Amino acid sequence: MFHSIRWRIALPYVTLLLVTMLALGVYISNFVRQSYLNDMESKLASEARMIGDVITPDLVSAGASPNLDPQAKHWDEILNARVTIIAPDGTVWGESEQDRATMNNHSDRPEVIQALATGEGSSIRYSQTLGVNMMYTAITVLKNNAPMALVRTALPLQQVSANIASLQRVLIAVTALVTAIAILLAVIIAGRITRPVRSLTQSAWRLASSDPVVQPIPPSRDEIGQLAQVFNIMSTRLSGQIDDLETERITLDTVLQKMTDGVLIVDEQGRVQLVNPAAIKMFSISLPVAIGKPLIEVVRHHQPEEMWQRCRATGEAQRVDFEVGHRLSLQGIATSLGPTMSGSTLLLFQDLTNQRQTEAMRRDFISNVSHELRTPLAALKALTETLQAGALEDPPAAHRFLEQMETEVDSLSLMVNELLELSRIESGRVPLNLASTPPLDIVTPAVDRLRLQAERAGLTLSVECTEDLPLVLADATRVQQVVVNLLHNAIKFTPSGGVVTVNVTRQDREVRFAISDTGIGIAAEDLPRIFERFYKVDRSRATSGTGLGLAIARHLVDAHGGKIWAESEVGKGSTFYFTIPLA
Repeated sequence: MFHSIRWRIALPYVTLLLVTMLALGVYISNFVRQSYLNDMESKLASEARMIGDVITPDLVSAGASPNLDPQAKHWDEILNARVTIIAPDGTVWGESEQDRATMNNHSDRPEVIQALATGEGSSIRYSQTLGVNMMYTAITVLKNNAPMALVRTALPLQQVSANIASLQRVLIAVTALVTAIAILLAVIIAGRITRPVRSLTQSAWRLASSDPVVQPIPPSRDEIGQLAQVFNIMSTRLSGQIDDLETERITLDTVLQKMTDGVLIVDEQGRVQLVNPAAIKMFSISLPVAIGKPLIEVVRHHQPEEMWQRCRATGEAQRVDFEVGHRLSLQGIATSLGPTMSGSTLLLFQDLTNQRQTEAMRRDFISNVSHELRTPLAALKALTETLQAGALEDPPAAHRFLEQMETEVDSLSLMVNELLELSRIESGRVPLNLASTPPLDIVTPAVDRLRLQAERAGLTLSVECTEDLPLVLADATRVQQVVVNLLHNAIKFTPSGGVVTVNVTRQDREVRFAISDTGIGIAAEDLPRIFERFYKVDRSRATSGTGLGLAIARHLVDAHGGKIWAESEVGKGSTFYFTIPLA
């Protein structure tokens, strides 16, 4: 509570007022008491003088030891005050309330001593005779300027004390009332003073917690009001800047999240400060562990570390190409972020895997086409030269050479036609006559077409396809072409005595076609590339075929909205799958 500025304002004010009231009460109490005493002293002195003037004839006519008790008692009844008549030597001549015979000599009394010295004396002290505090006032009765007697009047102080106590009670009540009112006023005034400060504080906390200040603080004309007005302007501007920064942060975060390029920001000590999801995926990073770790521990490759060091040393952008395992080909670019972020470096990693694979496919395609064309062209060249060298004169030989030339030309025509077909399929220029077709009508013609070839190879060809399968939306002729290509490969790479099976089943919203064999199988490293053009598992290319059948099959299945893939194990056979959506 005492840490609040409201109470820091109110408490000193209340404390000052309370101390002031207490001091004023003490002062007034003492002042009134002293005024009572002064008035009492003056009154007693006047009464003593009056008694002295009246009893002077009695003193003159009295002897050496007069008995003035009757006079003292008479004046006691009139004035309601104790009256004592004392001789200059201190002997009591008259006493209104006690037996003067039992009273001691009064020459040592302060008021007597003072009256003998100055003509009037007064004192307040405890009366041993009456047992109460009394005020004594004594005056000297003179004759021919010589003290003839002393008249002393006295009153007890109980009344004075009672009056003072009553006054003190009033003062205490007034002080308590004023203090209560002061506390209430102090709290109200402090609350009104600090209310804008509390509003300022709450608004400042909302700004600190990035919450918008909904209601501006109503300004007043005082200093706090001016401060509130300035704060309102500042909060409006700051809220706008916070909104702009938040928008920029969200935009930057969205860009970093959606970027396909990996981004890392490294400080001048080489510790990672920021990683985007693409970089996490590229380097298999664990995000909570990566932040604050050295770059080399995060990427676990020396090329990015060396690239960052060169960029930091030269201040110029650096590039490096490297591979992450056997799956990614990356290009790294390091750029200094100074002076905006002094000492920090931006590392950008671009995934060039597809580009490199495309380049490799292009090289392989040119190499494959060259190889496939060179063999029949070389054969044609040799046959032509043989005929020119004189084989034309030998009709049987010439006829045989012409048949071989026709075979090579047919091979070239087939390859060119398949290339044109593949090009047309890839470019989408081959129209598909889609219709609701039973899967059995697709599989049966293709199997019947190759059944004789399978029997010649000594293979068992079986079909597992029921008539109750749902219809598929397909161009039956094109899908039959896919089945024929896959069956042809299965028959070609399966030794005699093997089994080739065509299995058709439903899977969710698709029908899956599976062509499996018990042939030689495909190595794991070749599986990702078997659907490329001209790609052959047989590196020696001793087998026949152009290597375009699987590429054509893949594009036809893609055109139907399906998927094609293969599973294989060397020595145990292969299974090729493709799916066609339901009608």
